Formats: sequence, C-alpha cells, structure tokens
Amino acid sequence: MLQRENEVRTMRFETPERIPVSFGINPACWHHYPPDSLQELMELHPLLFPGFKATSNPVAPKIDLRARPDRPYRDAWGCLWKTTEEGIVGTVVEHYLDDWKKFDGFEAPDPEKTDGVDPICWADIEEDLKKQEGLGRLAKGTLTHGHTFLRLCDLRGYENVIFDMMDDNPRLWDLIRMVEGFNLALVNRFIALGSEWMGYGEDLGMQTGPMISPALFRKYIKPSYRRLMAPARDAGCFIYMHSDGDIRSLAGDILEVGVEVINLQDTVNGIDWIRENLAGKVCIDLDINRQRITTSGTVEQIDAHIRTAVEKLGSKKGGLMLKYGLYPGVPLKNVRAMMDAMEQYSSYYF
Repeated sequence: MLQRENEVRTMRFETPERIPVSFGINPACWHHYPPDSLQELMELHPLLFPGFKATSNPVAPKIDLRARPDRPYRDAWGCLWKTTEEGIVGTVVEHYLDDWKKFDGFEAPDPEKTDGVDPICWADIEEDLKKQEGLGRLAKGTLTHGHTFLRLCDLRGYENVIFDMMDDNPRLWDLIRMVEGFNLALVNRFIALGSEWMGYGEDLGMQTGPMISPALFRKYIKPSYRRLMAPARDAGCFIYMHSDGDIRSLAGDILEVGVEVINLQDTVNGIDWIRENLAGKVCIDLDINRQRITTSGTVEQIDAHIRTAVEKLGSKKGGLMLKYGLYPGVPLKNVRAMMDAMEQYSSYYF
C-alpha cells in the first residue's frame, strides 16, 4: 500500500495497513552526534526513512534562517531573531510593533515573495507538490509555524498581546485582519497548486495550561482559524493542526473549526485524557515526549511508552499516527530504541 493511501485511510478511519510513523531529525543533531551513526540508524529503519542510503543520498541538513548563531535574522515582518545553537530556531529579541506608534503605515509582507519568514518560490513549491504525488505521497502545503497567535506575539510581544486582548484594543483587530489576509493568500495559493493537505501549526500550550485563555482564544484567534481553514476544507484538503504544550482546554474549540488531524504532545496532555476526549473523534498524530522519557528513560521504558500509546489510542480502524522529533541530548541507544519501537508497533493492529 502506498504511503498516500495508508495515510488517507488512517485519517478517514478506513482500516489502514499500518499506523503512519514519522521521525524528524533536527539539523542541530548533525553536529551533536557522529553523522555516520545517525545515517546508519536511518538505513536500519526503512519504514521511517524509505529508500535512504547514505552512500547515494547523504543528509545535507537545511539550516533555518532563524537558527544560525551569531547571525541574527530579521524576518519579513520586521522581527529580529537570535539563537545560540546551530540548527535550533531562536527567539524574537526585537518585536517590530512593540509600540503601537509604529503601526502607522505598517504593511504585511508580499505573499508572492515570502511565507513570512523565508523567501518563497512558488514554482519550486509547485514542483515539490507534484513530486510528492509522483512518489505516492500526499501533496502537503503548510503555513509557517506560528502563523497567527504567535505571529501577533512576535510582532507585539506576548504580554502586550494579552493586554491588547483584555483591553479590546481596536488596533489589535486591525493587525489580526492584516495577518489573516496574508495567511489566507498563502492558503489559497497552496490550494491552487494542488495541495491535498493543509497544515496549520503553532504552539498554544505551556507545561500547564494554554498560553491564551479559552475565552480570549474564542474571541480573537478561533475566528481566524475558521476562515483560514474553510477554503482548504472546501477544496477537499485534509486539515492538520499542530500545537505543543497543554491544550486540553482549547481542544474542543480547535476541533470545531474543522481540524481533521491534530498533532499534540502525549505526556503534557496525558494519554488517558487524549483517549477519553479525542480518540475516535479526530485522527491523532501523537507527538512523542522529548523531555523525559526519551532523554533520560531506559530502552525498556521507551518501548513500554510507545506500546501503551498504541494500545490506548490505536484501533484497527485507524485514527492514530506517531511522530517524534529528535534533538540533541538523547543517548544514541535511546534514539535506536525509539526507531525500533515506532516501526515495531506501527503494525500492532495489523
């Protein structure tokens, strides 16, 4: 079964061949670990890295423009980013609209030229979407991570945004409309180029609770989400939403705007809570814990964690995916244990 068909059947609860699994390797890992060791593990796990051969296509990590130490980067919205670790996206150290006086004459960047962070070439994106289809994969379009709420925080600063919301500042509404209009132009372009999937990723959660109250989310952010997802949904795209952190109090609202696949973290939200509130209602792309279990746990604990997640959230009908992002600090034996467990338990029901 092709990867595309397996994912579609998973999202539609139509009995896939196996649980779709994905394993991302952050660019910082390539100077933290011996590159040969990582590439050897990739070759040993063809389900996670189909067709990978180090001799024919060695990894050449792409470094985000916001992830280069000693090279601060000003994005298309005017915000300045800094990082201290090669490959790890940094943080905004200069919020372009930290003072509303700067809003006079302020304009959104051109969606024909940028995605908001990086320069964009739509011809290359069209070619990539067609390539994915040719390889038997879904043609996936996505907004830049942090497209709405976090974009407001980048521009104004987190505290300023929350104060603006509490004060119902009319200039905030103008800024929201500007950001939404920019994002909507990107969404429509992805649709026109044949995207079958649209991704909407931004972190809304903290270790305990969300960064924004449910009431403020419903008033300021949810309506934009609904309008950004509507044209993709109407075009038949699968709607994918990602958020790190504890989003339990926002999950119901997130599903109401049309999300079909939700990527959320396992332990901070709780696998039992996810089972009781989301399993069977929406396809879950489970983000595997990167803070404790894989960094300091044993090989046996890692295996047990993946098996427990699959047993509690999985079904022969589908509705479950597994995702893991590797960052520096995880022992190589644990990296292998994660890869082994994800491949092994992907066929648990089949």
